[in-house]
Amino acid sequence: MNNEVSPPADLEDLKALARKIRGRVVQMSNVARTPHLGSSLSCVDILVAAYWGFLRVDPANPSDPDRDRFILSKGHAATALYATLAHRGFFDPALLDTFNCRGSLLAEHPSFGCVPGVEASTGSLGHGLSLALGMALAQRIQGRKARCFALLSDGECEEGSVWEAAMFASARRIDNAAVIVDDNKWQATGRTDEIMALEPLAEKWRAFGWTAHEVDGHNLAALLRVLAAVPDGSGRPIAVIAHTVKGKGVSFMEDDNNWHYRVPTAEEVRAAHQELGLT
Repeated sequence: MNNEVSPPADLEDLKALARKIRGRVVQMSNVARTPHLGSSLSCVDILVAAYWGFLRVDPANPSDPDRDRFILSKGHAATALYATLAHRGFFDPALLDTFNCRGSLLAEHPSFGCVPGVEASTGSLGHGLSLALGMALAQRIQGRKARCFALLSDGECEEGSVWEAAMFASARRIDNAAVIVDDNKWQATGRTDEIMALEPLAEKWRAFGWTAHEVDGHNLAALLRVLAAVPDGSGRPIAVIAHTVKGKGVSFMEDDNNWHYRVPTAEEVRAAHQELGLT
């Protein structure tokens, strides 16, 4: 198979790519009048690290049975996934201009197979990890070495189904799977730790039998180092708590939960693009 990753030459290239994707995400929100911008911006670096760094995928052969799988469980961040897949070559970036339009392939939340590279229908929180673990177990049963990754939000970890899946993974020693938590410290109605007692989050995953790491979710080198090592030889699934900033990359959006539902104006798009160095 021809699904080895082909990352840009160095981390500076990856950072430039992340800025470009963030700019497209902001623009898509403005044109389609859709929210969840802050949640999309916080996970861009994770997606860049995944699709240019550690996922074994081939955009020219997106259905290869030996490919790695990536599940965006926090499906409300669909713009970040769509923009990433388009820039990685899974489909024509011009399609991004149709996001959330009537009849478009790109709905506000992703649907399985809507475009190449979308592995599952997500957005109803708490389901993505179970899907990824089922896929990972199937790969093991079939004797394949493919890995499965699920990107969750921190607020999503309040769902009981997440911990049911976590117990299952540990019991079955599904070590070809990993969860990445986009821990931006916010959910729709407030600070995550004010709504539910998630901390210490890494310790909770360890208590459920996972190997857990904490990293700066905007540090591409750290993300690549941890996630490229799945499986790590321990026989345990891996959880990565990625500490992120909601609205990352645009100063007037960073750590401001109003951008969970706000839609940027044309002037704000221009200001964001200027900050990102895209004008």
